[in-house]
Amino acid sequence: MRWENLTVGPAGDPARDAALFGADAVTTRTFDTPEFRGITFHEIRARSIVNRVPGASRMPFEWTVNPYRGCTHACVYCFARKTHSYLDLDTGLGFDSQIVVKINAPDLLRRQLASRRWHGEHIAMGTNVDCYQRAEGRYRLMPGIIAALRDHANPFSILTKGTLILRDLDLLKQAAEVTDVGISVSVGFTDHELWRTVEPGTPAPERRLDVVRTLSEHGIGCGVLMAPVIPFLGDHPAQLRSTVGAIAAAGATSVTPLVLHLRPGAREWFMAWLEHHHPYLVRRYERLYAEGAYAPKWYQRRITRQVHDLAQEYGIGPARAGMPRRIPEPEPEPTPPTPEATQLTLL
Repeated sequence: MRWENLTVGPAGDPARDAALFGADAVTTRTFDTPEFRGITFHEIRARSIVNRVPGASRMPFEWTVNPYRGCTHACVYCFARKTHSYLDLDTGLGFDSQIVVKINAPDLLRRQLASRRWHGEHIAMGTNVDCYQRAEGRYRLMPGIIAALRDHANPFSILTKGTLILRDLDLLKQAAEVTDVGISVSVGFTDHELWRTVEPGTPAPERRLDVVRTLSEHGIGCGVLMAPVIPFLGDHPAQLRSTVGAIAAAGATSVTPLVLHLRPGAREWFMAWLEHHHPYLVRRYERLYAEGAYAPKWYQRRITRQVHDLAQEYGIGPARAGMPRRIPEPEPEPTPPTPEATQLTLL
């Protein structure tokens, strides 16, 4: 594996001389338990955990924290598959089963947040691979990460498909008392047949919506990233209505649609899946994505308009940048009225 070549800077940047971690720091483990059978974990001690998003990115944030590489959710469309090739790991089954674990992530983050060079910028998590994938149940990196962000009152957001986030509910509530905390759950569709084949390692859509409901009940507003909307498989008007209706019923503060995009690495794996499960759609996809990784603007606008119209009908709307999600201040208990003096009588 090309561990030493995984560096902070792009090709030609002097920063590439310093690898993020060396091969001598990697410990490889397997666990003979049903939930981890067939999964290999590569435990490493990272040299950096707060990553700057490239300037050309479409992402609405500048800094990320990713405690894992690779993801057992095994979503066939995951754009992060390409990142496994940087380690000479397979972007198909290898991405689903070869998981890199940055075991020192919480301590490293705490040190970086305390640095004079850090100015408290927003940190996004779950934007590359899911920080609440199955591995988190064993390695428990997120409690330490959230605690560090809480202790430094550093704003952050989490995007997840994992129900394990509810384990950290108390920490999230504590963090939301001192800083802006944004939580989003990814639910692109509620069709069970589609879910079982395209997102085989994730909790069912209704379980993810239970997360939205539970967070809302505890005062933490939770939006839904309706992603991906999969052309010709999850974009029928009835499917969109069913999904938006379920999102609204769960109490989501917002719904933001995102049409499937197929970057290199993910594109090849998704198209192989499509050939196997829906061969009649291969030519339609080749035409729809002929210009690159993204569906045509006209298609994206159509889906966005349909979802936003449904959201308005159901009483929810798209997320707005900078919306804080804080625990509401408890209302003061009403002072009981002072009883009026009464004249006691014997009769």
